[in-house]
Amino acid sequence: MRYIVTIGERTIEVDLSGEVPRVDGTPVRVDSALVPGTGARHLLIDGRSVTVLPVPAGGPGRWEIRSGVDRFDVHVEDERTRALRAFTRSAAAPARRQPLVAPMPGLVVRVLVEPGQAVGAGEALVTIEAMKMQNELVAAAAGVVARVAIAPGQAVERGTVLVEFE
Repeated sequence: MRYIVTIGERTIEVDLSGEVPRVDGTPVRVDSALVPGTGARHLLIDGRSVTVLPVPAGGPGRWEIRSGVDRFDVHVEDERTRALRAFTRSAAAPARRQPLVAPMPGLVVRVLVEPGQAVGAGEALVTIEAMKMQNELVAAAAGVVARVAIAPGQAVERGTVLVEFE
């Protein structure tokens, strides 16, 4: 599996699909061990020793990584989730706002908007679970929610209208 990792303004690709992990295409030797009694991990990266404490930071794939006195805000996204996110953002806003539709069959986990609510481009609207992965669907453009056509716990098929806009 490949992951896109954003640390501050820097984005790197981590590929764990082969025998040797690759960071931005470069093979990296990594050994990892849990530090007993903590959530920390001791890493040996190409012979360099680092201890880190990953702390969840407000949303899927968002972490604060602590290493000594240093703290880093990190966002980790697998390639499938990133492709889905790009899909939901890719369409330019047409003259008449298109509704948000389910890009795949799944189960509605969360509805993050309600009718009358103003949303910005890229703002999360609905979370759908498909194949045991949660996918956050976002607004392609700014607008006002006219109707929410689904509810948490509802199963949807690909193409099902989820949210309509004014």
